[in-house]
Amino acid sequence: MHVAHLTLHNFRSYADIDVPLEPGVCAFIGRNGQGKTNLVEAIDYLSRLASHRVATDAPLVRAGTDRAIVRAAVVKDGRTAVIEIELNPGKSNRARVNKAPLPRARELLGLVRTVVFSPDDLTLVKGDPSDRRRFLDDLLVLRTPRLAAVRADYDRVLRQRNSLLKTAGSGRRGSTSQDSALSTLVVWDEHLARTGAELLDERLRLVDELRPYVGKAYETVARGASRDDAEIGYKSSLPEMPSDRAELEQALLAEIERRRKDELDRGVSLVGPHRDELVLTLGNGDVRLPVKGYASHGESWSFALALKLASYDLLRADGDDPILILDDVFAELDTDRRRQLADLVAGAEQVLVTAAVADDVPAALAGVRYVVADGGVSRES
Repeated sequence: MHVAHLTLHNFRSYADIDVPLEPGVCAFIGRNGQGKTNLVEAIDYLSRLASHRVATDAPLVRAGTDRAIVRAAVVKDGRTAVIEIELNPGKSNRARVNKAPLPRARELLGLVRTVVFSPDDLTLVKGDPSDRRRFLDDLLVLRTPRLAAVRADYDRVLRQRNSLLKTAGSGRRGSTSQDSALSTLVVWDEHLARTGAELLDERLRLVDELRPYVGKAYETVARGASRDDAEIGYKSSLPEMPSDRAELEQALLAEIERRRKDELDRGVSLVGPHRDELVLTLGNGDVRLPVKGYASHGESWSFALALKLASYDLLRADGDDPILILDDVFAELDTDRRRQLADLVAGAEQVLVTAAVADDVPAALAGVRYVVADGGVSRES
C-alpha cells in the first residue's frame, strides 16, 4: 500500500497544495514551522480519522476558514482509489471514495493503514494509562474497522452512565429523582457490560498476539537486550479474568454491582475497560520492573519504538503492508539507533520521513527528497 498523490485544501498551514509521491522512501526536509509534519499528519488522519498531534479537528482547519479537505490517491494491490475526507469542526465530517459519498465518515477506516513514529511516542511509556489504552484501541480499529463502532458505543454508554451516577449519588435518598436514576442505571449497567465485554475481549486477544512481536522488536532496538527482556500484559478492573466473552460480561455486571456504593459516592464508573491498563515491564526471570518510573531514558525510548515496530509487524502479518511515518523521530535518536531503525523499516512499501536537517536522515532511507519551505513543497532534482 502507498499514497501516490496528496491534495490538501485549507488543512493546517496549506491553502491548496498537490504533492505527487512515490513508493519507497519519501523524505520531507524543512526547518521547523514550515509545514512538513502537516503533510504526514494528513495521511495519518485518513487512516485513523484522528490526528496524532491534537485531540480535536478544529486545529486542523486553516485559520479563517470553516472546513478542510484531505484527498489522497491510494494504491493497493495495483489498484488506485481516491479517498477524501472533509473536516467540518462542530459538524459531521464527510467522506468520499472515488467521488462517491459514504454514509458515515468512519467507513473510511481500513482503507489506509499507517503506523506513526514521533517524539510523542514516549508518552506510551511515561504517560497516563489512557495513552496506552488509546494505543491498543487504535491498533484494534486498524486491524478490524468495525470495532470503531464498538468503541464509540462504549464511550457513549460510559458518558450516559456517569451522568446517571452523578444524579443518583447527589439526589436526596428516597426521592423520586434518585429512584428514577437508580432504576435507569440498571439498564445502562447492562449496556456497559455488553459493549465493555466485547472491547475487553478484543484487547486481551490483541495483547496476546502483540506480545511476541514486542519482545523481538525490543531485542532489535535496545543494545544488548534479549527478546525476553521486554514484556507486555493487561491489568483489568476485574478481580478475575474469565476467558469467554459471555463470562466477561457477567463478571463485569457482578463487579459493577459490588462497586455500586463506591460509584454512587464518587459519581463515576469504576469498572470497565476505561479503567484498565496495558502493563509494560522490563527484566528477566522472576525480576521484572514497570518501565514507567524504573527504565532509563534510553530504555524508555527503546520500549516505545518496540511497541510501534510490533504494531507494524503485526499489521504486516495480517497481509497488509502499512505506510510507515517517521515524523521528526531521528533528531531524538543517537546514531546507532538511527541506523538500526532505518535498517528495520527501509524495506517497507512506503516510508514517509520528516526532518529539519537532511543529515539526520540515515543513508538507508535516501529515497526521494522534498524541500518544504515558504508554504510550498518541491521535489529535489
